[in-house]
Amino acid sequence: MKATGIVRRIDDLGRIVIPKEIRRTLHIREADAVEIFTDGEGQIILKKYSPIGEMTDFARQYAESLAQVSGHVALIADRDQFIAAAGGYRHLAGKSVSRQLEEKVNKRETVIASKGERGFIPVSEDGGEVFIHQMIVPILCEGDVIGSVVLLEDDRKNKMGEVEQKLMQNAAGVLGRQMEQ
Repeated sequence: MKATGIVRRIDDLGRIVIPKEIRRTLHIREADAVEIFTDGEGQIILKKYSPIGEMTDFARQYAESLAQVSGHVALIADRDQFIAAAGGYRHLAGKSVSRQLEEKVNKRETVIASKGERGFIPVSEDGGEVFIHQMIVPILCEGDVIGSVVLLEDDRKNKMGEVEQKLMQNAAGVLGRQMEQ
């Protein structure tokens, strides 16, 4: 555990304020859920809660299935990072999503674009991908955006179309409903 040197007092309702710098660094926004842990040494540990992160094994299996069926790279992300990657780009699992991807998903936009087109965006913060085509669909749970499903393709001739769009809409729907249970 890393000390920040920041000290906060608990108010009369038992609340503390998480400093803006820490919220920014950990991508914690207003209304985000935070898990509370304790240990035997009297420490309280706060962790940003990721509903999709709770189903990492299911997400990995689902990404593998999507990659197999579609023939493309399949990624599943929560609002901040990729939690599953299959069919290539496995190094993205655990990496942060790009600011542009986060913005599109928060606006509930579906992205279908090829490199050089206006809607084409980097998907991860490190930007080390060399894909040509992309499809991004937000995952909704009880009306809230909780993540995204991403298909990538690096073969110029293997552009995605209506079949992949229906497949992705279905995947996002299944993942969203899985979280409602």
